[in-house]
Amino acid sequence: MGDKAIEVKTIPLSGTQSGKIEVAKIEHPYGENSSAVASIGIFLDKFSEEPDWKVHIPKENIDDVIAALQETKELL
Repeated sequence: MGDKAIEVKTIPLSGTQSGKIEVAKIEHPYGENSSAVASIGIFLDKFSEEPDWKVHIPKENIDDVIAALQETKELL
């Protein structure tokens, strides 16, 4: 799908023995004319090729998602 991923950060996944959270920028995730997105992949095993879960967030939505995550953190 996406033709280029630029890894930003890898974070150990709490509560797992070898999981990770991978944050990346994906260029053209839905084809040549699509805009880049932030991608968050959750890997239960850091050696997996593909994430168990992933989400793509357009640039225009990142601030609202960060705010929602901060609100959720307060509820945990």
